[in-house]
Amino acid sequence: MQRILSGIQPSGSQHIGHLVGALDNFTRLQGQGEAFYMIADWHALTSKYESVEEIWPATLELTATYLAAGLDPEKATIFVQSLVKEHAELHLLLSMVTPLTWLERVPTYKEKLQNAVADLGSYGFLGYPLLMTADIILYKAHKVPVGEDQLFHIELAREVLRRFNFLYKEEVFPEPEAVLTKTPKVPGLDGRKMSKSYGNCIYLRDTNDVILEKCTRQMASDPARVRKTDPGNPDICPVMDFHKLFSDDATVQLVDTECRRAGIGCFDCKKRVAQAMIQRIEPLREKIEAHLAHPAAIEAVLQDGSARARAVAAETMVDVRRAMKMPAL
Repeated sequence: MQRILSGIQPSGSQHIGHLVGALDNFTRLQGQGEAFYMIADWHALTSKYESVEEIWPATLELTATYLAAGLDPEKATIFVQSLVKEHAELHLLLSMVTPLTWLERVPTYKEKLQNAVADLGSYGFLGYPLLMTADIILYKAHKVPVGEDQLFHIELAREVLRRFNFLYKEEVFPEPEAVLTKTPKVPGLDGRKMSKSYGNCIYLRDTNDVILEKCTRQMASDPARVRKTDPGNPDICPVMDFHKLFSDDATVQLVDTECRRAGIGCFDCKKRVAQAMIQRIEPLREKIEAHLAHPAAIEAVLQDGSARARAVAAETMVDVRRAMKMPAL
């Protein structure tokens, strides 16, 4: 049976980009192999090192979101990265064989460094793609559901494990394959990539009124439509991107036709997409809140899942230590 591994940082409430770009994929894949879904709290430390008190509450919320989105602890192992010490051990060993230049050329490293609100001049931040490599290959994962911006990280993981297998003349790790969703990149309200750092998100815990307000007041639209009577171009309008994600086919076709002939105004168009989002998000939000009302149950899921993950990780480290001629524990 093939293994599946992915994870999300507990860095606050999740937004609709996480839903359609990750969680939908997680849920779909959990029945297609041995699935491991991680709460990547060590990754969160790369930017949250001065506010560590926020990480555990965010971990509980992210777990509640996993469960609300349809992840089943009986079908998938849901675990906390920091509760499996083997992630740190493998990361350390990989750092001995990985050229520094491989990490410095990671595109997201430069991008996040330029847009950072916190000081990211640490090894932890530079080395986070290598920690991600350790996360993946520790479970000898075959499939890794990720967003489009993570593809370089999967290629890095493949390069690192090839080097490891070559150096120690043993095929310890299989090469992982990225699994993209139908929506690998979700736009934000301002047309850029949806990101918490940009403040352009619609969150899964936003109320219906907040969703409506954000869509009608903040969502970017076709700049050529100055007046309602101006015909628009849905091909370049960010609002249409959201319609394609959340509206039914009939609504998408209607909006496409009416926009081109100025039969619908931008406000009405945005209101329709807000209603479609609410229809999808409202039941999910209610499930998240229901799970958060029982934190002990969430912790039990994490403790059980982390124990299962540790057992698999320990087996891998036996193989790693043997290949590197290190003493067995």
